[in-house]
Amino acid sequence: MSNLYSLLSHPKYIQYWSAPIDYRRHELLIMAGSTCDDLLLIEDGAVRIYIIDGDTEQNIRFGYKGDIITALDAHLSGTPTRMSIVALRHTTIRKLPKQVVSELINTNRTTMSQWAALLESFCLQQLEREVDLLTVSPAERYHRVLQRSPKLFQEVPLKHIANYLRMSPETLSRIRNS
Repeated sequence: MSNLYSLLSHPKYIQYWSAPIDYRRHELLIMAGSTCDDLLLIEDGAVRIYIIDGDTEQNIRFGYKGDIITALDAHLSGTPTRMSIVALRHTTIRKLPKQVVSELINTNRTTMSQWAALLESFCLQQLEREVDLLTVSPAERYHRVLQRSPKLFQEVPLKHIANYLRMSPETLSRIRNS
């Protein structure tokens, strides 16, 4: 679990989190066009974050047990999100409203530092993924994501991983088998 969650789950802050909320497989946690800007803690299960490009879903991120996720565009800007978040299997989350997050960040230096570290880590991960998609071969993308996130292959169906890596499921199968 993240350091930010460790801090925010302290008895002093636990009162701010929602009760656990269960989602069935394929159930939407957040739909594109909504203004949901809560932080979501995945207590169990896995989710995928995707956007719709024309008539195609493009996976952009995944979340697993212990991760804190959000529709970052809505969270940061307060505008409707372009992203959807869907449960890959039965998933349990807790929500922390943005207003509470803002209050905690602005009143506690430790929380502010951990929030900044979480955003920095996210930005660096996104930059690394962007460079991978633009500059390396499909086989190298596969090997790099396997190094960075071996849990991905235990938690996420291969068709979604192939989409995330911007290759066909058949190409991913060939690369995995070679």
